[in-house]
Amino acid sequence: MSVIDELFGVAGKSVLVTGGSRGIGRAIAEAFVRAGARVYICSRDAQSCTETAAVLAAEGTCIALPSNLATDEGRKRLVAMLAARESSLNVLVNNAGAIWTAPLAEYPESGWDKVFDLNVKGTFFLIKELTNLLEAAATPDDPSRIINVGSIDAFRIPPHESYAYPASKAALHQLTRQLASRLAARHITVNVIAPGLYPSKMLAAPSELEAHRELVAPIPLKRLAGPADMAGAALFLASKAGSYVTAAVLPVDGGLATTL
Repeated sequence: MSVIDELFGVAGKSVLVTGGSRGIGRAIAEAFVRAGARVYICSRDAQSCTETAAVLAAEGTCIALPSNLATDEGRKRLVAMLAARESSLNVLVNNAGAIWTAPLAEYPESGWDKVFDLNVKGTFFLIKELTNLLEAAATPDDPSRIINVGSIDAFRIPPHESYAYPASKAALHQLTRQLASRLAARHITVNVIAPGLYPSKMLAAPSELEAHRELVAPIPLKRLAGPADMAGAALFLASKAGSYVTAAVLPVDGGLATTL
């Protein structure tokens, strides 16, 4: 076994990635699939979840478990589907999230609730439901891993009026630290990846090149985050190389946090 495989290998591990049908979640799921893990992806959009899993399965093992994690029923459904296939879980990546943007005077309570129900409440109760499966896979030398996807917006005031989103991510960061403290005795680590600006379909349009340049201007590394940046951070935290890391918030933001 090479030193790279020994330190960063995740082959044979069971992995659940929520919000895994697109964006950051898909990038992370694909990396685990290609690295030889058994990967399950979850999304509330059943068609998108199934289609993505079919594409990723061409590279290894990827199974769709569509469910709405903002509801208690949806979380329990996901846990039941996973437990029917796995007796333990090595890695849980909580990437599913929501955002709502509106002017302060028009910001609806329903929008606030949608964001917090998924980003904070949904994440906490899914972890609660999956703790036994995570503990079943855990050992002192190879703990099970919970990786929560936070945001650099938990550290800064975002330029848009997305009030609930940065508040929810700040809450998630603090929740991660408390869970890390509580779950350490059960050999489960809990960490955060805090992405910076990640490309969207809008940014890929030629008409948006000027806006793109404005976005990267304050970033010291002068580019947006890419799939490899997100996947690499997740693989590190899930591998032997990251087995002694817990309660950490890892900014993957090109240095944007240093400018705050």
